[in-house]
Amino acid sequence: MIGAGSLGSAIGGSLAANGNDLVLVTRNRAHVDAINAGGLVMNDGEVTRSIGVCAATGYDDLPRADLAIVLVKSFDTQAAIEAALPVLGPDSTVLTLQNGVGCEEIIADLIGRERVVAGRTFIGGRITAPGVVEFGVVGRRTTIGELDGSMTPRIKQIADMFELAGMAVDVSSDIVVMMWEKLFVNVATGAWSALTGLPYGELSVHPEVAAMAIATVAEAMNVARGLGIGILTTDPEVPWRRAWEGLPYGFKASMLQSIEKGSQTEVDVMHGAVCRGGIAAGVSTPINDTLLAAVKGLERRLNG
Repeated sequence: MIGAGSLGSAIGGSLAANGNDLVLVTRNRAHVDAINAGGLVMNDGEVTRSIGVCAATGYDDLPRADLAIVLVKSFDTQAAIEAALPVLGPDSTVLTLQNGVGCEEIIADLIGRERVVAGRTFIGGRITAPGVVEFGVVGRRTTIGELDGSMTPRIKQIADMFELAGMAVDVSSDIVVMMWEKLFVNVATGAWSALTGLPYGELSVHPEVAAMAIATVAEAMNVARGLGIGILTTDPEVPWRRAWEGLPYGFKASMLQSIEKGSQTEVDVMHGAVCRGGIAAGVSTPINDTLLAAVKGLERRLNG
């Protein structure tokens, strides 16, 4: 697992709990030490259990990986893949489940397009203490697919592995569509959560926020149509509900988690992707333009 932060820990822990031989790799030394000392403690809101799994801050002495799952922040993609090259052999497959649009191309440029599988997930995760992750998988699907749309043995094997670990998976013959479907969910709550400081539960009960969040998604849908992407969802309220349904009331969007830590957000591959797509398609994006600028300004204030 390249990037065992909140989501990487949730997915990696679920896979490890089902007997997969997996290593969680993260720069978070306290998280690594806690996992190696007492296992990864996983809490789904109802049951808390400890999972025995290895964790590391780097790749020294690790064997070649059959599968590497990438869940680092989008802006760390190139550096993370370059660091992982010692464990990525010629037969290794790399699956990106990162947010936004464009990470799969960065990875393909580094290791070859034929070795990359892309996907998007609606699973949620939040590290509440070193070695402890709160997560939600029930009703939250993951979609994966080959970049060329083909149905290969490896894509079926990956899907089976996730399913057996309790994570619902769809295999798509057009993963680009699915990446935009996930992007709609990202923009529904990303900047709104970061700017208001509200977790999902609080966002969901404010009608003023809901109305503008839905308008944000509608704008992104117009961009996708302008780019000729055959999106499946036509009601912009659906991604808004999908963003927070099934997660604990106090669960926080990843963009808000980044702001609270004073770190860079992924706004450039979320709202920024909509804005760039709008320019390419000749579609106006005033809401996403405003949210992008506001979050970038907030980042500057926090980071100096």
